[in-house]
Parts: sequence; C-alpha cells; structure tokens
Amino acid sequence: MVRVSRRAFTLAALSTLAMAQGSTAAPRGSRAVTEMRGVWLATVDNRDWPSRKGLSAAEQRAELIAHLDRAVRDRLNTVILQVRPTADALWPSPYEPWSRVLTGTQGRSPGWDPLGTAVTEAHARGLELHAWFNPYRIANHDDPTKLVASHPARRHPHWVVPYGGRLYYNPGLPEVRAFVEDAMLDAVAEYPVDAVHFDDYFYPYPVAGQSFEDDAAYDTYGGNFANRAAWRRDNINQLVREIAARVEKIRPGTRFGISPFGVWRNATSDSRGSATRAGVQTYDDMYADTRRWVRESWIDYVVPQVYWHIGFAAADYAALVPWWAQVAKGTRTRLYIGEALYKAGAQGQPAAWQDPTELSRHLTLAAGHPEVRGHVFFAAEDVAKDRTGAMARVIADHYRQSANPPR
Repeated sequence: MVRVSRRAFTLAALSTLAMAQGSTAAPRGSRAVTEMRGVWLATVDNRDWPSRKGLSAAEQRAELIAHLDRAVRDRLNTVILQVRPTADALWPSPYEPWSRVLTGTQGRSPGWDPLGTAVTEAHARGLELHAWFNPYRIANHDDPTKLVASHPARRHPHWVVPYGGRLYYNPGLPEVRAFVEDAMLDAVAEYPVDAVHFDDYFYPYPVAGQSFEDDAAYDTYGGNFANRAAWRRDNINQLVREIAARVEKIRPGTRFGISPFGVWRNATSDSRGSATRAGVQTYDDMYADTRRWVRESWIDYVVPQVYWHIGFAAADYAALVPWWAQVAKGTRTRLYIGEALYKAGAQGQPAAWQDPTELSRHLTLAAGHPEVRGHVFFAAEDVAKDRTGAMARVIADHYRQSANPPR
C-alpha cells in the first residue's frame, strides 16, 4: 500500500510554498488572517465520500481530490476526514478491517491508501488534514455476524454492547480503551496528520426505554465511584487524557480536538450550564464532561456543534456561543464553532434555515467574542451543493481573503 514518503512531503512543502506566493496569498500590505476555516468530510454510510460503495480506486481518488479542491476554492484551510467511522479503517490498519464504505465489503482492500493520499494531497494544497475517529461505535446495525469474521468485535464478543439497533464497544472495559487507542493511534504513527479529531459519540445518545448493559463492567471496576454515571464519566475522561498524552508522545505537535454536542448542561441542571432547554446534555447523557476538558486544557481545541439558529428557544445560537467563549476564556484550549450548513435550505427545517444569510449572521455574531478562533462546517457534500447559497454568502461576507490555519 502507498505510504507517505519523505520525497512526497518535500514536494508537498514546495507546492505549499508556491501556493503561499501565488494568487491566494493575502494582498500586499494586508495583515495575514489566522483562523480555523474547516469542513467535515464524513465517510460513515457514504455520507459525503465516497459517493457510493464500490467505485474504482481512480474514481474514489478523483472524488476526494474534488473535495480538497473545493475547500481551496472556498478559501477554507482545514479538512477533517473521517477515517475510522465504525471500528474500521481508511488506511491499511493492522488492528481493524478496511471500511466497507470503500468497496462495499468490509475487509476488502480498495487497492489504494485513502488516508495517505488525503494527507499528501491536502498538504500539497496548503490544507491541514485532521484525522477524525469514532472511538466506540462498531456498526450501525446490531448483528455481529454481519461483521467480517476477523473483526476484533467477533474475536472479543464480551467487549460488545448492542444498544438502540447498533453495536458499541464497552467504554467501561480497560482492555477496550487500550485497544481503541492503539487502533486509532496507528494512523498517527504512520502519517503526519495535523490533528486527531473526535466528534460527539462517546457513550451513545440515549434511546427511550433501553439501557446500555454494562453491569458486569461496573461491578468489576466501578467500586470507587459514587454511582454509575460518575464511573462512566471517568471512563471517558481517561480516554481523553490518554489519547492527548499518547498523541504528543507519538508525533509531537500534532493536536487533539473534540467536537461535542453543543450543550454541556442546561442551567436548570447546573448553575454553570447554558441558558438552554436542550433534551440532551453531554454530561448526563453521553457521560462526556466537555466543559472540564476545556477548563483543564486537556484538549488542544474544541468545536461544539452549535447546530441551532439564532433565536431558537431551546438552544439559541446567540446564547451558546458566548457560553462557550466564557468556558474557553483563560484556557489553552482553542474554541471553534461547529456550523450546521446541512440545515440550510433543507426540507423540514425552520424558516431561519431557509434564509441564506442565517449562517453568515452566525459568523458575524461569533466575531464579537475573541475566544472564537474560527468555524467548521458540516459537511463537505453540503459545501459542494450549497442549496441556498448560504456558504457562498459566508465566503463573500467573511472569507474574502485566504487565512492561515491555527498552529
């Protein structure tokens, strides 16, 4: 398989330098802008890329390059590529099988190295490439026999918890935590990715009437905690701290960022919480103490998914951005805001999302908070389609010149 050679990165560096000296550079006499301008490139269920399973290697590569080129044209500077969507891999991993999103068959080689190519081609275009992993999701179905026979979840069935029609690794088992860390960090050891990125899935989102069955693990490991919720939060805290430490050891300078659901806790649950009435709270439902990770600077950056419009009663964008800014203030964790481009012009969305200026207004509001260092848009296919011109409006209003990614 294709690995990233020293020669390839020398060429990439020269190409990046040429771009910096070319037409995309800031005008002479102007001050260079530094901010996150990112886009998520989701692969789970072929959401953004590849457009369908079973494309040839050349077709997959061409689609990937088109997304990177689109990012450059839109004056973005960071692509967050999902490389481990469901306990599988978009690189030749010694731990987990090739992802079925490539060939349609889990474990079948696509004949090329998507992650290696993505890193090389992104860097050649002056883009950062952040490798996006999902730690615990195994499958978007609940039938282990549908997994390839060699899958770790089949070799270690006691690691697996079926829940809500899906399969998950049990975060309460130390051997699971060690395995998923090893599996994810193999990519960091093999490729010069600019960051490791998690999204909002830790313990799964709650499903009414169902329980996440981890009694045996709790009985074995939960004795020092006041309750199961505190033990579950500690399991996730350990994962976050250990990943941060191991990334720094394996490839110093590579960052670690997390994009959580936008509400830590409502103020009605905790006086430190936000002025929201969200039905889901990461602290209570996913056992992810996102506020603590920022306040204690465990992570290099946070991208809360503030996926609601200005004026939304239950979770107002105008209330959550200042809340997150206050959380990040005085910490070493950089704050970027996750933006719901996918809602712009989508059927069934409120009237605010049919207005092509809504997203631009988000960036204008966030600019009033110096802690906000940029934005990330969900997701790449929506950037390409831009149904209502909302992304074009953002570019015209806010991205008239290129920007350096935060280092």
